[in-house]
Amino acid sequence: MNIDWAALASVFGVSLVITVALVGLFTLGVTGLAKQTATAQGGGGGIVARTGAYACFALCVAAVAYGIYLIVA
Repeated sequence: MNIDWAALASVFGVSLVITVALVGLFTLGVTGLAKQTATAQGGGGGIVARTGAYACFALCVAAVAYGIYLIVA
């Protein structure tokens, strides 16, 4: 059995980077929703935080959908 270590390392590296990026996007979305709630009580700026949070969540959904597409197709 012959293992292509370079390909394995490449897959590991890409998986690690994509996972960290996806978790980071989701964290930004949650943080944006938390700031939106905090600014809604104090007034002003809540719409920008909510829009940014929804954009982060949309990018997360798009990344997951693309991953499923790659697996299925």
